[in-house]
Amino acid sequence: MTKSLLLAGLTGAFLCSTAVSAVAAPVFNRIASFPVAENNQEAEATSSEIIAVSEDGMTLVYSDSPGGGIGFIDITDPAAPKPAGYVALDGEPTSVTVVGPKAYVGVNSSESYTEPSGYLAVVDLASHELTESCDLGGQPDSVARAKDGSMIAVAIENERDEEINDAALPQMPSGTLVILDIADGAADCDTMRVVDVTGLADVVPEDAEPEYVDFNAAGMIALTMQENNHIVLVDGKTGEVTGDFSAGSVDLTGIDAKDDGALIFTDSQDGRPREPDTIQWLDNDRFVIANEGDWNGGSRSFSILNTSGEVLYDSGNMLDLLAASIGHYPDKRSDAKGVEPEGLEVATFGDTTYIFVLEERSSLIAVFKDTGAEPEFVQMLPSGVGPEGAIAIPARNLIASANEEDLREDGLAGSHVMIYELAEGEMAYPTIVAGKDENGTQIGFVALSGLAADPSEAGKLYAVSDSIMGSQPSIFVIDATQSPAMITKKIVVTRDGAPAAAFDLEGIVTDGEGGFWLGSEGRTDRDIPHAIYHVDGTGAILEEVMFPESLLANEIRFGIEGITSVGEGADKVLWMAIQREWGDDAEGFVKLVSYTPASGAWGAVSYPLEAKAEGAWVGLSDITVYGDHAYIIERDNQIAQKAKLKKLYRVKLSELQPAEIGSELPVVSKQEVHDFIPDLAAFNGYVLDKVEGFTIDVNGEGFAVTDNDGVDDSSGETYFWSIGKMM
Repeated sequence: MTKSLLLAGLTGAFLCSTAVSAVAAPVFNRIASFPVAENNQEAEATSSEIIAVSEDGMTLVYSDSPGGGIGFIDITDPAAPKPAGYVALDGEPTSVTVVGPKAYVGVNSSESYTEPSGYLAVVDLASHELTESCDLGGQPDSVARAKDGSMIAVAIENERDEEINDAALPQMPSGTLVILDIADGAADCDTMRVVDVTGLADVVPEDAEPEYVDFNAAGMIALTMQENNHIVLVDGKTGEVTGDFSAGSVDLTGIDAKDDGALIFTDSQDGRPREPDTIQWLDNDRFVIANEGDWNGGSRSFSILNTSGEVLYDSGNMLDLLAASIGHYPDKRSDAKGVEPEGLEVATFGDTTYIFVLEERSSLIAVFKDTGAEPEFVQMLPSGVGPEGAIAIPARNLIASANEEDLREDGLAGSHVMIYELAEGEMAYPTIVAGKDENGTQIGFVALSGLAADPSEAGKLYAVSDSIMGSQPSIFVIDATQSPAMITKKIVVTRDGAPAAAFDLEGIVTDGEGGFWLGSEGRTDRDIPHAIYHVDGTGAILEEVMFPESLLANEIRFGIEGITSVGEGADKVLWMAIQREWGDDAEGFVKLVSYTPASGAWGAVSYPLEAKAEGAWVGLSDITVYGDHAYIIERDNQIAQKAKLKKLYRVKLSELQPAEIGSELPVVSKQEVHDFIPDLAAFNGYVLDKVEGFTIDVNGEGFAVTDNDGVDDSSGETYFWSIGKMM
């Protein structure tokens, strides 16, 4: 059996199917992730933005703007990348390319927006010495090499100050395009040709804002001017402008245009300028653009055009819907530019030319095959936070992405370079996808924060979304018998027929009668109550149960993180895991709280936490009952190399003997069952923070899921997996 993901219907719905095939098509899978801070450990912030590769394919080179240099990564073994050095430069590196033994780096040395300056730094790959530099006469953005290595082109952006006049253009001086020759293995500064690209665009023609450059095999340069919504073609040898045209606009339909905590793709935006960022040639007559948008637009798409300016293809709302279908849609960007396609790479592996579209806000790489007509969707690849650049190494069946966001100051992930390999096999990601609802509309999901099993059907599970979807709290029905798992239905939690607000759903358990009990983690500073809710199978609230005053007297915002049940009928008891110590808990102990629906009685026991590492906290993330035990996720709040504790423990049900809240609570004992860190590391990214859902189905199979925080300061990756039969 082979697994394939097919683009069907809309042309943009992400569906899962299985098919028998004699020869499986090769797929890309991530094989390694490199934290770039390993190359520049003393810097407070370090990043990877634009990435290039040595001509032997063994060394990656990336620009590090906040760190002020370029970094090198040894990928002799691409599955085990190693730090290979760092070169500090005088200024802010913006882009890098490689010709022969040298790296050519655009460096911004501007004193101000009104006095832009920069230079082209040439760095020897072997010695890491700065061998020469060329004054570029302005602030460089993109740097590109001719296919034959004979020329370098630099987009001189002279970017605007976004704090002035609402970031509107014009803001002089205008940008330009600079071309210079490579002679005898070095940049020949004396051959510099400055190409005036003002007076061409319909949008603020006097202030050209060059963004990105690329050469085709014939030596023609394609240049985007993002804010001007314009594309310029230049003869690299002569510097002559041979063509120019508007990137045009798009009437978008079937998008989510509201930042409202609900993933509803029924909105439209008319006349949206494409405002392309990256441009890459497909052949000598066609190129592809990533329509990120800037001050006045952004069409959420990628487009293919020819040298006459004819739009041959536009992806429309496809990228947004694909992201939503695998939990990566950034709702906070709905009112702006959606997933924000920014970077591109085009490369031929064997007989197939692939288009890689890097989505800055969803932290995904969408992979398509170039067919000469409408491109064929292949797969989505998970990337680090904020993918900016990519470089393909077809001779080694590799591609690497550079992900610019460094969030370590906030206790989150740093910038990473990620490496993928094209090989026979099955796609390792996504691990869970969403289908369409009964109206044929794409179901979107994010932030899965709790799991429960159906009491009678193996592999049928339920999940809830947390406060990221606060205006449309939802229950998701999951078919875990498929690979990847499939969300088949979304049930919106309602009060009096309307979506119920002020929820932070973190736990779910079935009620045995077709409905559910839901646990909502309170946050009184945001008017979110600590409460549990009984809902029917349609999501309608039947009963709302607030925490008693005896509990709330010592509350903090880290409340319910899971709910389960023991017994039936009048003997049913709900048990809730409280994430962290409240005011009346001893340090290192948290409550498991009980509620008996028939009597309204509350109680609790005390659960001992593992010791926390310096700078970390430890708490609970879910609870589920199976057999004679309650299974509990215990984790720290650390990510990547700092993650030390993501484990499953179990407590005997016989020990769950609640005492009155406010009295001395009995302390339960626990037994370690499973370590999730090796599971998380096996996805070849970095170890994620939040293992937040766990359940066991009627056949005794254990399932876990991570919460992706709604792609907010997160890579958006959701891992859903089985840990096998529980003994």
